[in-house]
Amino acid sequence: MRYLILSLVIVLGAGLFFIFSKTTNFEVMPSQNGTSTDNALTLPSIPEASTSTLSNNLQPITHNKQPDIENQRPLSNPPEVIKAIYITSWVAGIDSRMNELIKMIKGTELNAVVIDIKDYSGYITYDIQNSEVEKYQAKEIRTPRINSLIKKLHDEEIYVIARITVFQDPVLAKARPDLATQSKLTGKTWKDRKGLAWMDPASKEVWSYNISIAKDAASRGFDELNFDYIRFPSDGNMDDLVYPVYDGKNTKSEIIKSFMKHLREQTASNKISADLFGLATINPNDLGIGQIIEDAYQYFDFVCPMVYPSHYASGFLGYKNPALYPYEVIKYSMDSALKRLQNHELGITNNGTTTVSTTPIQDSSFIIHNSKLRPWLQDFDLGADYTAEMVKKEIQAVYDAEAACPEPCEALVRGWMLWDTKNKYQLMTND
Repeated sequence: MRYLILSLVIVLGAGLFFIFSKTTNFEVMPSQNGTSTDNALTLPSIPEASTSTLSNNLQPITHNKQPDIENQRPLSNPPEVIKAIYITSWVAGIDSRMNELIKMIKGTELNAVVIDIKDYSGYITYDIQNSEVEKYQAKEIRTPRINSLIKKLHDEEIYVIARITVFQDPVLAKARPDLATQSKLTGKTWKDRKGLAWMDPASKEVWSYNISIAKDAASRGFDELNFDYIRFPSDGNMDDLVYPVYDGKNTKSEIIKSFMKHLREQTASNKISADLFGLATINPNDLGIGQIIEDAYQYFDFVCPMVYPSHYASGFLGYKNPALYPYEVIKYSMDSALKRLQNHELGITNNGTTTVSTTPIQDSSFIIHNSKLRPWLQDFDLGADYTAEMVKKEIQAVYDAEAACPEPCEALVRGWMLWDTKNKYQLMTND
């Protein structure tokens, strides 16, 4: 009993504690020759929830001994246009918070949720039965009855997306340091500015590990699998970083594209989406991390650029603080992304950098010929205080970009998603 009480105190003490990037202006340094280099861009960090979001009037998460129900099936008639909010695994495990969010969704134009099942920490957050996860001690149950939660959401006709971070994975790095990024100076695991470890994106063992988790999530009844951190690391002491598998014989974009292709082949019957840096919409090269938007168009049902205005450098489009101009920043980014998607559909290859292959794009039976854009939008305070009005401007920019797209441009945008690690969203009313 003493240990149980102590555990509850620790969880409650975690409270509403979050780690956010405090930077409002980011140095974006393009490479000198327009080609990809290891330090082509210094990229901003995306705010991530670091612990539970309990508040004083909520019960802490405890392990519910009640068995979960059977696996569910995806929605038989999912919405064509997804309008989603992000939900942390901690909040997903709290009935009262989920009830609040479901009520909000039902009272607005929202119709979908994105739930962490493997976040930046590397922990799988539900009771997955996976031998490698058990072996690596990579399970931290924050959402005790995931099947029941999926059913609860499906009963309200809410589309449910499972978010999986891939190559940023401190838990796997601890268990498999032989596959993690390494430090030249110490010979130990290399970590980024936040102290987080990364896996080598060229490791096929790492590929298989993440795909096995994705397949389990799909079997639970999630409507879609969303993959984040499909990239090489971008911040920290890059000169000190070495890879145990990646040998530099292929470009970083070729490694990431190979993973995307393999992922598509292994999840051929599932809807999958990829999160990319917002700058991938406008940069022709791979940002030094292997992300080229055309590669994602080739293998994912939905491509989700994180077009957060706070994450564009001072001076972008002539604005000292782009965060204050949500409409303009997102409209410009989406215009570019749509043009590149149109070109992709027409078979026109991006030749903006020598790192992009000039071979025909039709290289796989799993190529997605009707990939759609569905951007992440900012609903958190960074660079500016984001009000409901600013969020509405972001959404309008998405709609206007699609409307302004020249033919053929039918239905190339399929909604949007809102990101806030606090899961406190600006209420929207149906107009």
